[in-house]
Amino acid sequence: MKKSKLMEERIRRVRVLFKELGFRFFSSEHQGTLYTSGFENTDGFQGEVIIDEKCRFLEISFTFFFSLEMADFLKQRLEEMLKLCYEYGCYIILADAEQELSFSVFTKLYYSGLNYQSLKQSMIDFKECVEGLTNLLKIT
Repeated sequence: MKKSKLMEERIRRVRVLFKELGFRFFSSEHQGTLYTSGFENTDGFQGEVIIDEKCRFLEISFTFFFSLEMADFLKQRLEEMLKLCYEYGCYIILADAEQELSFSVFTKLYYSGLNYQSLKQSMIDFKECVEGLTNLLKIT
């Protein structure tokens, strides 16, 4: 399926801004109206960008994976995890698959306000949220 001009411009704009902030993209995939790509900076911080042509915002995500045996551990910390995400303006999705649990953290930026400074500040907050969750969950 051919990308629309709007989608092409969103992808180009996001890639340019991330590059200016020192991130590189990898594992990009485009299916229908959805584009996803992993990103990484020189410090090794990774995440994923999600661009949906039908949405008016860019989503940035990071996912933690846990074995099913960790369910009680996560339940005990869920309130603290939610408070931390709220503090940084992030939202979450907690999913229970057959063989693992996933905890994804997301932040959104509206394209109308997407510029170097807004992305830079959002990435600082997002990274601090992920690092806070990592410390809370004692992940090394």
